[in-house]
Amino acid sequence: MSRACFVLACMVLGAMSGMVPWAEAGSLSDSDLSTAANDPRPSASFSARNNPQRIPANTPPVFPGLRPSSWPHLLRLVTNGIVGQAPSNLSSARYFQVGEQLTYEISWLYITAGTAVMAVSDAGKDGDRPLAKLITTAQSRPAITKFFPVDNRVESIVDPATLLPERLIFKRREGKKKEDFEYTFNQKEGKVIVVKGGTTETLEIPPGTQDVISCLYYARSMLSFQPGSSLTMNVHHDKKNRAIEARVEEIETVSGPWGEVETARVLVVMPFQGLFLNQGNIRVWFTNDDRRIPVRMKAKVIIGSIVADLVSGLPASLPTQ
Repeated sequence: MSRACFVLACMVLGAMSGMVPWAEAGSLSDSDLSTAANDPRPSASFSARNNPQRIPANTPPVFPGLRPSSWPHLLRLVTNGIVGQAPSNLSSARYFQVGEQLTYEISWLYITAGTAVMAVSDAGKDGDRPLAKLITTAQSRPAITKFFPVDNRVESIVDPATLLPERLIFKRREGKKKEDFEYTFNQKEGKVIVVKGGTTETLEIPPGTQDVISCLYYARSMLSFQPGSSLTMNVHHDKKNRAIEARVEEIETVSGPWGEVETARVLVVMPFQGLFLNQGNIRVWFTNDDRRIPVRMKAKVIIGSIVADLVSGLPASLPTQ
């Protein structure tokens, strides 16, 4: 596997981080995430390898606040364009739940190159506002690390009441390259402060701007799983504002380490040329239920495809009554 292909795999997974819901329930600390990312054992709550069965229908939903009756309201937000200011009742829906943790194997041409973990942690409060931290880590397997070590970590702090990002921190460790950069979003003023390579810039952003992690959490929460449905989001990446479309292609049954499950296949059009070696389009398979867990993510490259398959997952804590 070439260096470019493996880096692509890790970056694809970072940008494909799925969307999860929030609840003021149990929390998952950064130390827990670090342990989980380096622990080769499957999660005790769900092991795809040891229990390759259909995902039980009675498994606790990832976000019980989001029900079919919510769709008309959510779709109005989407069809009106990019969300600028969320309605007041969004916060009561608690779309994000602290505690969800999903582990993926990243492969290329059937070669397992690395492991990635996507998780939601408690980020404390800003005054009276609770915040959530979306964390994605990607690490190369030992055999790959000998030639090209990868150990990336991306953190996105979001307001679960608006589903908008407030801060993004990216710690990139690829080969000999070590690079940290940070984005601080001021949604009210339409500004983002970018700190990278010792320089600081303030750039303009349109209302309702997402980052490369939060955009897919937003899509997972807001997109109707009807074939042909779509939504468009403004995403700030690499000092540029871009439009990203998420489009439901079809409902299909897929099988993998998790067993067999009905999914919604979503095409995410990400026009980040140079980041994904092509147009960057990604397909994500979400379970077609109240959990909407991304069980598979796939991006075509020049030769073959990069695939991320779910191998273990820790369900989010249920909201306290």
